[in-house]
Amino acid sequence: MSQLHIRTFSIDCADPHTLATFWAHALGHPLHPHDQPGDEEVLIPLPQGPPLLFIRVPEPKATKNRLHLDLHAAPGTTRDTEVARLRALGATLVDDLRQGDGTGWAVLADPEGNEFCIVRGEHER
Repeated sequence: MSQLHIRTFSIDCADPHTLATFWAHALGHPLHPHDQPGDEEVLIPLPQGPPLLFIRVPEPKATKNRLHLDLHAAPGTTRDTEVARLRALGATLVDDLRQGDGTGWAVLADPEGNEFCIVRGEHER
C-alpha cells in the first residue's frame, strides 16, 4: 500500500515572484527568505500543510483551472470583506455566486488568471 504525501501545491505562472507576492499578501504568510525577483521558483511556506510553489513556465494560462483553492474568512473578518481586500490586491471577480441569505461563494482570479473561491468561515454560518 502506497503512503504518498503531498510535497507542494505547485502553480505554473509567468512571473513566480510577483504572483507569489500576491498570494503572500492574500494569505498573510511571507515568501521563503531566499526567494528573489527573477527566480524560476518561489515558495510560500505555510504553517499547516504543504507549501505553495510558484514555477515559471513559458506558456500562458489558457483554460479554467482543473484544481483550485477554496479559501474561507478567518474569525474577525467576513467573506465579503475578504473579497474586497483581495480585489484591492489585484484579484478580479470572475463569478459572484453569493446569495442574499449569506450562502454561496465568490469566484476570483489572481493576477495571472488562476481561479479560486472565497466562502464563508464557520463563524459566519
